[in-house]
Amino acid sequence: MVTGFSGRGFRVRDDVFPDGLLLSPVRALAWPDAPAIDALTVAHLGDLFDLEIQPEFLLVGTGAGLRQPPRAFVRELEGRGIGVEAMDSRAAARAWGVLRAEDRWIVAALMPLV
Repeated sequence: MVTGFSGRGFRVRDDVFPDGLLLSPVRALAWPDAPAIDALTVAHLGDLFDLEIQPEFLLVGTGAGLRQPPRAFVRELEGRGIGVEAMDSRAAARAWGVLRAEDRWIVAALMPLV
């Protein structure tokens, strides 16, 4: 669970992630090379989807404000059966906590808070 915000980044329990953050139900990973939202591709997410159970959807935190990810990015994930929900990164971090408390199997890519 994201427990707070730190400058451009996020706090997860006692760890500080100064830039972007990739979350799955089993791990939190620093995402220092998070691209601009309009350049986002599935390849930028590394092995985020390498899980035993496919996630229901990806929460995309688009930074300080809401911006839509590229249509090609959304289509590629939807083609795999993974939905995409975009919102600003603070809202996405809060949604992550609520949805994981409901045991929803989701992943998140949170861009820096700039």
